[in-house]
Amino acid sequence: MTTKDTTDLGEFQFLSGETIPSLEVAYETYGEFTGDNAVLVCHALTGSSHVARRPDSGGDTAGQARAWWGDVVGPGKAIDTSEYFVVCANAPGSCYGTTGPASENPETGEPYGTDFPPVTVGDWTRAQRQLLDELGVGRLHAVVGGSVGGMNVLDWLRRYPDDVERAGAVATAARLDPQCLALDTVARRAITSDPNWNGGHYYGGPEPTDGLARARQIGHIMYLSKPSMARKFGRRSAGREAVREEPPDPAAAFFPYREVESYLDYQADKFVDRFDANSYLYMTRAMDDFDLSAGYESDADALAAFEGELLVLSFTGDWHFTAEQAEALAEAAREADVDVAHHVVESDHGHDAFLVEPEKVGPPLSDLLETGLSGRAITDTDAADEPVESESFAPVHTSLFSE
Repeated sequence: MTTKDTTDLGEFQFLSGETIPSLEVAYETYGEFTGDNAVLVCHALTGSSHVARRPDSGGDTAGQARAWWGDVVGPGKAIDTSEYFVVCANAPGSCYGTTGPASENPETGEPYGTDFPPVTVGDWTRAQRQLLDELGVGRLHAVVGGSVGGMNVLDWLRRYPDDVERAGAVATAARLDPQCLALDTVARRAITSDPNWNGGHYYGGPEPTDGLARARQIGHIMYLSKPSMARKFGRRSAGREAVREEPPDPAAAFFPYREVESYLDYQADKFVDRFDANSYLYMTRAMDDFDLSAGYESDADALAAFEGELLVLSFTGDWHFTAEQAEALAEAAREADVDVAHHVVESDHGHDAFLVEPEKVGPPLSDLLETGLSGRAITDTDAADEPVESESFAPVHTSLFSE
């Protein structure tokens, strides 16, 4: 049983204090609700509610060529939709069906643009809670998410600790580090400096595609590890069949068009066809703003009310959300007496690993849902003799669905 729908939550006040008259939330459900088997999956930066493959998707849903976690969520998969009632909702501020900057303001008849209120991860959580109320779902068996979706999971634990039995925070951290904040800043400025940005009110005219393309390229560099890029691309030329369009200056034509350039250009071209530039600004700002300890004395204090089980899952080659950051999160949970395990995956796929290595992500998540942290596929650094490593040197695998 699957459902693809949109529900109107009515007037919605954001944590900024600003209000919109109507918040529509796009969501998909998979499986049948039995009263105690609901699993909420939180998507990452540019994901959608289309988390699993659907028989009616027609090969394309919400501008994405396929389900973003289709190898993890589905019948017989790690998050088994024949056993669990899985819900995934598109976050406010995004552009895949939920109200955001590109949506029409019912009070003006024009797209909101940058008049849309500032959005935080907390607003995502509050909208999800309201959606679940509409669906008749009270306490969640589990909430699971990766990257900024993992931050969404952590926000559930501090905002609605009694509503979650088990949580899976994958490839995430309690907050972004300064380096990632800096790169996100440059990405946003690439958009806002595009001649077509027009203060965010570009709808109906030329869009800031060049700026969005550059922003996405910065993102892809963040999602891959340094050694993995060396193995995948090296310094090789892209070859005669890969022709660079419009070299940035006449002298550039003298130099080789490298594979890494071709990869970034290809990803950028694909992305500008499916995502809104303003939404990229809003979603990255929400991620940058998130701080688990905000309003609390510490991360431990923020998690102290949660009495369920928390699985923190990290990847050794991920420098966007590092294994060290995940360990700090796990330590905060231990300090708060939360039942937690930090499972480290040896991988050199960078941040993309949570999307492209289902064979490594799936087993611990499956055990978490079925038996909790006692599952045989789950390990914990607290019980290990060796320290967490920050690098691994396996072959790279890249994804069209990064973040």
